[in-house]
Amino acid sequence: MSQVDKQLDDIRAEIEQEVPNEISITEVTYEGPELVVYTRDPKTFASNGDLIRRLASKLRKRITVRPDPSELSEPDDARATIEGIIPEDAGVTDLDFHHDTGEVVVEAQKPGMVIGRHGSTLREITQEVGWTPEVVRTPPIESATVNNVRNFLKQERDERRDILERIGRQIHREEMSDDEWVRITTLGCCREVGRAAFILSTPETRVLIDCGDKPGAEDEVPYLQVPEALGSGPSSLDAVVLTHAHLDHSAFIPLLFKYGYDGPIYCTEPTRDLMGLLTLDYLDVAAKEGRAPPYESEMVREAIKHCIPLEYGDVTDIAPDIKLTLHNSGHILGSAIAHFHIGDGLYNVAFSGDIHYDDTRLFNGAVNEFPRVETLVLESTYGGRNDYQTDQADSERKLTEVIRDTVERDGKVLIPAFAVGRSQEIMLVLEEAMRNGDIPEVPVHLDGMIWEATAIHTTYPEYLRDDLRDRIFHDDENPFLADQFNHIDGGEDERQDVADGGPCIILSTSGMVEGGPIMSWLRHVGGQDDGTMVFVGYQAQGTLGRRIQNGWDEIPINDGGGRADTLSLNMDVETVDGFSGHADRQGLENFVRTMNPRPEKVLCVHGDESSTQDLSSALYHEFNMRTFAPKNLETFRFV
Repeated sequence: MSQVDKQLDDIRAEIEQEVPNEISITEVTYEGPELVVYTRDPKTFASNGDLIRRLASKLRKRITVRPDPSELSEPDDARATIEGIIPEDAGVTDLDFHHDTGEVVVEAQKPGMVIGRHGSTLREITQEVGWTPEVVRTPPIESATVNNVRNFLKQERDERRDILERIGRQIHREEMSDDEWVRITTLGCCREVGRAAFILSTPETRVLIDCGDKPGAEDEVPYLQVPEALGSGPSSLDAVVLTHAHLDHSAFIPLLFKYGYDGPIYCTEPTRDLMGLLTLDYLDVAAKEGRAPPYESEMVREAIKHCIPLEYGDVTDIAPDIKLTLHNSGHILGSAIAHFHIGDGLYNVAFSGDIHYDDTRLFNGAVNEFPRVETLVLESTYGGRNDYQTDQADSERKLTEVIRDTVERDGKVLIPAFAVGRSQEIMLVLEEAMRNGDIPEVPVHLDGMIWEATAIHTTYPEYLRDDLRDRIFHDDENPFLADQFNHIDGGEDERQDVADGGPCIILSTSGMVEGGPIMSWLRHVGGQDDGTMVFVGYQAQGTLGRRIQNGWDEIPINDGGGRADTLSLNMDVETVDGFSGHADRQGLENFVRTMNPRPEKVLCVHGDESSTQDLSSALYHEFNMRTFAPKNLETFRFV
């Protein structure tokens, strides 16, 4: 008998001691970080509301209770009973029964009403029919990505269950080493923006945090070939943690599976969906530009299949000696600060990912309270001494002035925007400004993945700012459904009609003018001298967006037929700071100043050389802490 099997036998005996005699336990197993308990008495289990909570506290594990398949009522009978229990106002759109796990997936427009106060409706469902309900939201805006991910995971349930059981046994294996040390190795994004990748290692475990590309540099990938990463074989990685879905953090996650990685990816649920959307588009853009894609779409599906979604605040075992907790980072939908608790109180490390410290229209500001943190790995995108962004209200005022002036001269406003985050922020500003009469009501055309990314935002309103979430719950107040928003389906004829038409606003990917539909819009409207191009997001060095921002008006561009050409950019060019999803210099300092507890060491990463060094120096002088601006391929030992 293996050590894990013996452990499960001991846990089963402990559970059987704890539960009432009338509850029989038929199986106890691991699925990923969760302990799954099968019982022939799910109704009795459900009637004792505190029992699962007591067991979880006693065993210090996340517990899911499922009915033994032999005890399940027939789906047709259960369906009628469930529909009678759930309030009609919940808007149930689908019930999907899975006999192998005893789960019924309830898709509803208002999941909160399915759950009930403190889970009361869920317990009633199990008490009446035995099935364990799992609740998902019906997207207010239909999302092909969400549908595809849900359908794919439904098809792969059997294999996914096998994957989770294997991962669970790895997580709960016996520790093999008596040594105690913690190291971080930098594989990218040090003294540069992009290709985020780090290895967190102990004698027992290796965890990869992020694995992204570098905007404007096709061939600069993270240093995965070194022994600390995949150089000693993909099986040397125990886990991958993805802080958020932007390509400079996620683009090469699927590449890991091409090289043979077969372990878990921990992230939030929206990050999983957005990663699928953005990486598939990444492959599509590469193919259209004649570049060899680094991996096939099958690898994206493998990555999604291996994702283990976590909610903010859930403490989760990901290895015998590491617990992970994700916290809101305020950057984009589902973005997270990854907090690692290593050993039995040995050491704590937090990776900021990308953060925004203050509240925005979309998100609550980044969380910076933790039980313990000795070392913080902190992004420094706007860490330079002069990187102070405009106040949000001033930024919105300037944007509305630029739009008003352009529309009054019958011009078009072209905004290169990141599909995820900035586009939705700008949409909220435009919707309110038009509703209040601050700018004329004109069409707002959304091109690229912006509409699909917006649909995903509305699927996960619990990750949005509190007041925005409440508006989305009421379809008649959902700002993303405003009449002026028009989804461009990508056709050149439709773009030409917009170019030939009257004043309008165009939001288009890519945000740094590196390929994508924005190149088509430059061809269509870039030569119009009554229009304005407005940058609202970060333009990395080496990108065409940065060059235009710096004054280039002769733009190298593909003519649409595969031939290189030059375009004269006659539009005005404006930059409106303050819409970035990153904290500025003041926000980064405030994040550290108010952090509880304040870390002993800070590694300043994900910024150009001057930004990381400036921020490192400032934090050292202001807070008397040890700070570093590491280079790529450095290793830091902390214990």
